[in-house]
Order: sequence, then C-alpha cells, then structure tokens
Amino acid sequence: MKLLMSTLLLSILCISTAQANPQQEKMKSCNTEAATKNLSGDARKDFMKSCLSATADTPANSQQERMKSCNASAGEKSLKGDERKAFMKNCLSGAPEVAGNTQQQKMKSCNAEAGKKSLTGDARKTFMKSCLSAN
Repeated sequence: MKLLMSTLLLSILCISTAQANPQQEKMKSCNTEAATKNLSGDARKDFMKSCLSATADTPANSQQERMKSCNASAGEKSLKGDERKAFMKNCLSGAPEVAGNTQQQKMKSCNAEAGKKSLTGDARKTFMKSCLSAN
C-alpha cells in the first residue's frame, strides 16, 4: 500500500513539474534575462516587476491589431460586400499583396462594374480591356 501511494504521489509530482504554464515560462525567461544583465538587489526587483507585468505580443493581441488595421484600410478604400470580404481575407492572412491577387481584385471589380452597366458582347469586351489596363 505504501509503495502504491508513494508511486502515485511521485507520478503526480512529475506530471505537475513537467507542465509549465505560461506564467512560469515568463518567470524563467525574466530570470534568465536578469542574470545575463547581472542585476541584483533593488535593480533586479524593479526589472523583474516590469518584466513580469509586461504584456507580450500574444497571438490574440497581434490578431486584434491586424483586424483593426485591415478594417481601417478597407474603410479608407470604401470596400463593400465581396470586395471587402476578399480584401479582409487577404489582409488578415498576413500575406503580402501579390500581383496576381491585385489582378484578380481588378478583374472582379471590372466584372462587377460591367454587370452594373449591363454590358454584353463587344461593348463588354472593350470596357473590360480598358478597365483592366487602367491604373
């Protein structure tokens, strides 16, 4: 019975120490940084306080910032509907705007405009050519 209890206790102890939470990781990195700077006493205490209270650029925060930035850009460009959706998808993915993506956007935009004008046949072809070649 003692053997079973000691084995169980030991396994719980090993599991709990193996799983370090983010706060423990932050404490570890702050300690390492303080040691490399050779800080001691009040200087170390102040450094640790500021280091541990600092909010890192977490994925949630950076995603929120990206969302704000992309929303602002879409608003400045007065994008609506599918154009806005496509822009936001591209912007939030963090992918740089590639020439192919801008050409696709231009094609969508010109197609939508030609549809609004109810252009067909040669008139649509001529309009699309001039629309796609315009800067």
